[in-house]
Amino acid sequence: MTTSTPAARSNGQWAVDGTTPLNANEEFKAADNGLSVRQRVLDIYAREGFDSIPADDLHGRLRWWGLYTQRRQDIDGSRTGTLGPDELSDRYFMMRVRLDGGAVTTGQLRTLAGISTDFARGTADISDRQNIQYHWIRIEDVPAIWERLEAAGMQTTEACGDTPRVILGSPVAGIAADEIVDPTPVIAEIVERFIGDPALSNLPRKFKSAITGHPSLDVVHEINDISLVGVVHPELGAGYDLWVGGGLSVSPRLAERLGAFVTPAQAAEVWHGVISIFRDYGYRRLRNKARLKFLLADWGAARFREVLETEYLGYRLADGPAPAVNGGPGDHIGVHAQKDGRRYVGLAPTVGRVSGDILSALADAAEAAGSARVRFTPHQKLLVLDVDPGRVDALLAAVEPLGLTANPSPFRRSTMACTGIEYCKLAFVETKQTAADTITALEQRLADVELDRPISLHLNGCPNSCARIQVADIGLKGQLMKSADGADEFAYQVHLGGGLASVDREDAGLGRTVRGLKVAAADLPDYVERVTRAFVAGREPGESFAAWSHRAADEVLR
Repeated sequence: MTTSTPAARSNGQWAVDGTTPLNANEEFKAADNGLSVRQRVLDIYAREGFDSIPADDLHGRLRWWGLYTQRRQDIDGSRTGTLGPDELSDRYFMMRVRLDGGAVTTGQLRTLAGISTDFARGTADISDRQNIQYHWIRIEDVPAIWERLEAAGMQTTEACGDTPRVILGSPVAGIAADEIVDPTPVIAEIVERFIGDPALSNLPRKFKSAITGHPSLDVVHEINDISLVGVVHPELGAGYDLWVGGGLSVSPRLAERLGAFVTPAQAAEVWHGVISIFRDYGYRRLRNKARLKFLLADWGAARFREVLETEYLGYRLADGPAPAVNGGPGDHIGVHAQKDGRRYVGLAPTVGRVSGDILSALADAAEAAGSARVRFTPHQKLLVLDVDPGRVDALLAAVEPLGLTANPSPFRRSTMACTGIEYCKLAFVETKQTAADTITALEQRLADVELDRPISLHLNGCPNSCARIQVADIGLKGQLMKSADGADEFAYQVHLGGGLASVDREDAGLGRTVRGLKVAAADLPDYVERVTRAFVAGREPGESFAAWSHRAADEVLR
């Protein structure tokens, strides 16, 4: 008697299993491409209002154009995990403007400012993806916002959704004296050829890209689906080292080098090959296993490179060197010389929170200093480029009242926070104001402590790690805990000692979780002060906070 071998369960890989949808998300994407919702916004939803939007568009396809419903203001964190999207959603939207490479002119900055003032109740946040995010957007106003953005050369196309999201780019691209290669032409080519292409607008999940030619490795390349990192090949000259498969969230995984050297002329084609592998071979059955990192974990770097070269490129890439960090801090805060003799000035707002008024005043200050260019960074910061050396002091004086400083305290410099419960439907706790209050308290409490390098503090409102908690010195994952009187209060689980490759550490690494430790939001300044003072007292000469926290005993870290 013979028995048949059971068929392997489909993972929804198009190139293996076919394109039959295996869950509700895949069904609505198969039924109608997400890009097509734009016309319905113009023809129907903006005219007939919020109630005219069906569920698959409201909670699905609108993301392809940078729109998420924002959280209702009367829903507390205890209900985040129990209510459906219709119950959690307000009748307003978060809108994300994709700014590839984070680059804008002062004219574009004024357009962004005007949209904030006219349509978003003054809101504007710099995200750690170099985007600008608005809140309180009405569907009726979306066509007018699109018209303004597109007239100024900006867009919301594929700012969200299962698409190629914004491409992180070095904020000092084209101007830094120590730049290895300028990624600006590659980013522009990818955007021109592939963003908005229906052939790439139904991916298993989001696809994040980063490209830098600067030796500070300033685009967090280890946690993107694809990164191209500037290196010099001994025979082929300046180009890029290829990294694939990074991502955080609840299953963090650092990207891997494929060992392949990519010339600038090959870069856009290689990017297209990698995203095409993700489209064709990525897992679509389960949403929580649908990122590229899971495919790379199963395949390994060698097989991934082989498939890329044989099935998608049709040629072998040269082997190449790994990047070396030698370019200073990747946040670019402070005043620095450009290769043309002018200056660029890196400014720190508080956890990326700005406003229409601030952006408008920044455009005025930049132009008064001789600049017409501003760039946002992957660290919720911003740079003013092309400043005349004699006008630097005037610029610094003009932006200081705006809450922008080129000489921030260590914690103001290195603290990031996600949107949090204020607007996000996934969040359990508040983040932005908690972070701002903590910074203010630490500036006072630790005024007597000198840190030779900042301690990064990242706050996230849920487990999804939009604020990159696993790669911070102190990463804080929002959750609820019971207070002494039994009420719910905002709290954070603590991760310590994470970080990405930088001048302070050779390799990226994930933080350790301090078992059983939860810190109430109100107690956060106490905790950070306590662990900072323990570090200063107990570290070895030259030891970083990350290295110390990985060897310190649990009781020292509580």
